[in-house]
Amino acid sequence: QKWVNREISNFDYLIQLNTMAGRTYNDLAQYPVFPWILRDYTSEELDLNNPAVFRDLSKPIGVVNEKNAKAVKEKYENFEDPLGIIDKFHYGTHYSNAAGVMHYLIRVEPFTTLHIQLQSGRFDCADRQFHSIPATWQALMDNPNDVKELIPEFFYFPEFLENQNGFNLGQLQMSKEVVNDVVLPKWAHSPEDFIYKHRKALESEYVSAHLHEWIDLIFGYKQRGPAAVEALNVFYYCTYEGAVDLDALTDEKEKKALEGMINNFGQTPCQL
Repeated sequence: QKWVNREISNFDYLIQLNTMAGRTYNDLAQYPVFPWILRDYTSEELDLNNPAVFRDLSKPIGVVNEKNAKAVKEKYENFEDPLGIIDKFHYGTHYSNAAGVMHYLIRVEPFTTLHIQLQSGRFDCADRQFHSIPATWQALMDNPNDVKELIPEFFYFPEFLENQNGFNLGQLQMSKEVVNDVVLPKWAHSPEDFIYKHRKALESEYVSAHLHEWIDLIFGYKQRGPAAVEALNVFYYCTYEGAVDLDALTDEKEKKALEGMINNFGQTPCQL
């Protein structure tokens, strides 16, 4: 009600929904999830009065680009599990998981150390690092298997965009460019400027009017069942609350494998 009456911001509302749905900063596997809200990362100026600069919040990020929708649909329709355990799904990856959080926060401790542990004692190769916001968006548009949404830090924490600790993150294969601070959109003149404008975009009139559409997908009725199928929003069965009864598994190996999968693969928030 407070949100409807505009007594709290979109940012506050999203944080509260995340909390109610079991998301927490204390668990990388259930980290708060925030939406990509813009699609313009190339203009010199960001015009928040132009609806065309915003991402379509009514679609999962994997199909914001129409081109991907066909592939995603076909994958779902052609999927058959001979054992009948695995339900059909649109995405074999998830919009929020531990590796994704570390990916975005690699320049800031303790996430740097956690990333190095995950990659067996070294940094992942430079081309897979988070090195540019425009390039990250482009990859989402080109690849239906990349469906990472954002984390709250994109709206308040400029430091994660800077390599203040001087980590050696390697160089890109093709351009030989050294990975250092995150490359920003042209319309952002500094990390602080990016955060300021990005937060302004989150609180804009357009997003206020459409945010509920994204909330339906992540926390609401389009999260599962026929509405999820129609919205091209079905994820691998293990990611849903209550999909697997770990206590019922007697085989320790199988239990460990499933636990590992649930922890690393991503989890869909509890449905609100």
